[in-house]
Amino acid sequence: MILIIDDDSAVRSSLSFMLKRAGYEAQAVPGPREAMEVVRSVVPDLILMDMNFTLSTTGEEGLTLLKQVKIFRPETPVILMTAWGSIQLAVQGMQAGAFDFITKPWNNAALLQRIETALELAGSFKETTQEQNETFDRRHIIGRSQGLMEVLNTIARIAKTNASVLITGESGTGKELIAEAIHINSQRARQPFVKVNLGGISQSLFESEMFGHKKGAFTDASSDRIGRFEMANKGTIFLDEIGDLDPSCQVKLLRVLQDQTFEVLGDSRPRKTDIRVVSATNADLRKMVSERTFREDLFYRINLITVKLPALRERREDIPLLARHFADRQAEANGLPRTEFSADAMQFLSRLPYPGNIRELKNLVERTILVNGKPILDAADFDAQYIRHEDQKVAEGVSLAGMTLDEIERQTILQALERHKGNLSQVATALGISRAALYRRLEKFGISV
Repeated sequence: MILIIDDDSAVRSSLSFMLKRAGYEAQAVPGPREAMEVVRSVVPDLILMDMNFTLSTTGEEGLTLLKQVKIFRPETPVILMTAWGSIQLAVQGMQAGAFDFITKPWNNAALLQRIETALELAGSFKETTQEQNETFDRRHIIGRSQGLMEVLNTIARIAKTNASVLITGESGTGKELIAEAIHINSQRARQPFVKVNLGGISQSLFESEMFGHKKGAFTDASSDRIGRFEMANKGTIFLDEIGDLDPSCQVKLLRVLQDQTFEVLGDSRPRKTDIRVVSATNADLRKMVSERTFREDLFYRINLITVKLPALRERREDIPLLARHFADRQAEANGLPRTEFSADAMQFLSRLPYPGNIRELKNLVERTILVNGKPILDAADFDAQYIRHEDQKVAEGVSLAGMTLDEIERQTILQALERHKGNLSQVATALGISRAALYRRLEKFGISV
């Protein structure tokens, strides 16, 4: 099958007609998003791709799409289509892995000849996905649901490349575990894996934390400090909660990612760093780009490949496996005998909504085991803990009638703050969310602690 990617419907129609007359199967799509849906699910024999889309006047979107395609389907030859005025863009595409390019308007006979040559040269390449999956190290990633397996198949393909990866998904879905899996299955596995929670770094400390500082660089700089980028040299840096990064810090981060050089505070000499960047967020960065709260150039720099993690409610068949895993880890960590689950306990756990996802399930299982100390836990044991920690608003007599979801959420946070005397770590744990997510909700609802 030959995949045609062009936002001009007339071009798609004429190419499809020409290819079908020549005996090829063809599929045509209008843009990058639809193209990646096809590329993720099937292996095209060849791709004919326009380099300029209506949303991009610079060709950046076309180059990004080409790089994405070559990571997922390195064996698939790509022929670029471009106008005479964009020859330089086609050259950049060739440097990024395209097989050939043609200019519009094209000669049908010449195009068919190039297609035939590309298919002949690509014929000896064999798909290696099965071999990759056989050697892929999952570590602590638990589950076998279809949604999770699709994620693992994706990162098995991209791990050995140096492509920047953006991991998206709700809070508590395991983005850090996926980032670690990418690192330990990469060519950089023996080098550092440095984790940075950008949501927890203030604007004033960003440069010191990320780039380091020399003694005396500012008032409190009593000694030299190595920054995170220097720590991660030759390895992988994991930028968690990147959607929380202040706009002024986004500029500083972009400069490092563009040329992989930085300056330590108090030292004007530029330093080089060789890093692979993996980022994560539960925010909608595309929406933030359109609202101008997240830089478009930084967005394209960090998300050559996007991996979206399913929420726990979308992979309920994994809940028994996860619950068993958390129970065994709890027993091992505390020297306790193995805890068993009754059938109704597993049914109860599998039905919960889990707004806090895997983190919420983990907290509930561990809490129930520690509080009960029973060899076999039933649904009533989990129900009691779930009501006390997650739905206590009902037990405390708060009427939910007529309240909006935001009002219910605000009331829940206020009660959790009161119960835990303002200890934000305990509040976040009780609610099954991260501290960064709790900070965002406090700001959203105007709650001061």
